[in-house]
Amino acid sequence: MAASPKSPRERIRGVVPKLIDLTENVLFGDVWERPQLSKRDRSLITCTALVALQRPDQLRVHLERALDNGVTKDELSELITHLAFYSGWPTAVTAAGIAKEIFDKRQ
Repeated sequence: MAASPKSPRERIRGVVPKLIDLTENVLFGDVWERPQLSKRDRSLITCTALVALQRPDQLRVHLERALDNGVTKDELSELITHLAFYSGWPTAVTAAGIAKEIFDKRQ
């Protein structure tokens, strides 16, 4: 999966070429393509983990991917609200702000 020249992957490829190779060929080339879970389900799982672990940069990318994979804005909103009780209010509020950015960009 080739990334655009302005993508986060391209910005760091020269520093960690093997990490980018693993990202493209193993993570997105194999793991995301396994038929046991749909891409939609994988997006829900990934967004859940990124919210809970408070990984804002990766969450931005994966919220976009989730929408592309058929997860609705309402479902992502519910995911964030639900996680407030499990990963903490600050993680949910941070995720909500990021989701707003992504949702606004998509309007």
